[in-house]
Amino acid sequence: MKPQLIPAADIDRLDTWQKYRKGLCDTCNASCCTLPVEVRLDDLIRLGLVDEFERGEPLSRIAKRLQKEGVVGRFHQKSGIFTLSRMSNDDCLFLDTRSRRCTVYDKRPATCRNHPQIGPRPGFCAYRPKP
Repeated sequence: MKPQLIPAADIDRLDTWQKYRKGLCDTCNASCCTLPVEVRLDDLIRLGLVDEFERGEPLSRIAKRLQKEGVVGRFHQKSGIFTLSRMSNDDCLFLDTRSRRCTVYDKRPATCRNHPQIGPRPGFCAYRPKP
């Protein structure tokens, strides 16, 4: 029997998202970790990708270095927001492919810390059950 494919949440269709409730993450396949992750300089410092002494550097220079290293995919100069790169399957760079757990959980960006209260659909989750 072929496993049933659970469609990913469509950011434009709320009916593909689930209202968040406590414990939902325990049975999820880390689908929120396939969404783009926007971070700020403080997040990059906490992750150890940028040193504290680099705080005075122009953000565009930091972005260029991190893009070259493959950690940042985009940088929005006006807002100072970096978007982390993702793996070819859209997983976050920091998601363990086997366990589907975050490898930098204690250092994770504010976007991840505040999900799903803040994000593309506040209060809702891109939940997909574990296979």
